[in-house]
Amino acid sequence: MITVSGKELYLWRKLAFASAIANNIAISEVDWLLQAITDLSSLSLRLESFQNQKQILISKSLLQLSELWQKRIQERKPVQYLVETVFWRHFQLKVTPAVLIPRPETELIIDIASQAAQVNTIVNGEHWVDLGTGSGAIAFGLTTSFPQAKIHAVDYSQEALLVAQENAANLGLEPRICFYQGSWWNPLHFLQGKVRGMVSNPPYIPTHQVSQLQPEITNHEPHLALDGGQDGLDDIRHLVQVAPDYLVSGGIWLIEMMVGQSRIVVEMLEQHGEYYDIEIFSDLGGIERFALAYRR
Repeated sequence: MITVSGKELYLWRKLAFASAIANNIAISEVDWLLQAITDLSSLSLRLESFQNQKQILISKSLLQLSELWQKRIQERKPVQYLVETVFWRHFQLKVTPAVLIPRPETELIIDIASQAAQVNTIVNGEHWVDLGTGSGAIAFGLTTSFPQAKIHAVDYSQEALLVAQENAANLGLEPRICFYQGSWWNPLHFLQGKVRGMVSNPPYIPTHQVSQLQPEITNHEPHLALDGGQDGLDDIRHLVQVAPDYLVSGGIWLIEMMVGQSRIVVEMLEQHGEYYDIEIFSDLGGIERFALAYRR
């Protein structure tokens, strides 16, 4: 770590604000970046009280900071990738272009899983799975909600798994989570009929829409974690079909989806015949974001 004066950082921040506005980027990203590389709190940034500090600890020089911010402006590279950091629930996670950036709205999936588990008695030693774990965010959330459970995290990408495993080590959660490389349930045959809950944020963007997303997403985030096939539902359809082989009776099936997919997902679950008490939950923006069901 090095130090910079509050006045210097204050002036840099003002210039970054101006460039953010000029390039249609939220100015909140400037403060997010500063929080990630300094010891400043969101309150001190908001009140601008830091400008009177003689020394502020910072992991980048002002020149390096300016270079990072120019990448955000010119290349539209997400700020989380610039510093390989994201804050999700109470975790600080490493993220690289090998993994999808965990979104704030996805945080709710852990709360829904926790509430759903109260329907049936929690059993010590139970198994929960996070399919398509990416950075490991959902798996880590499950460890806090279910302290007696064994968490199994699967991803098709070996690069993504390396990031998730590094995050697990940094958080001290390695003993709680087993990681597997493979496609969805394929590495978990030994868990057939034993899984208490499946949680997943699968790819759900229709193929033709992936190239039409914001450049921050299209040009930088892994398409493997975005592209859900022609109608966006290929992977969700697979999870509906295969999960009953693994879930215990009363086991939880819970996924994230995109706007406009809830009706079709409900129909899939109903037509399968092995699910009951199907529910749709909205995110904080009012978008129908999550589908929950239980295995008969």
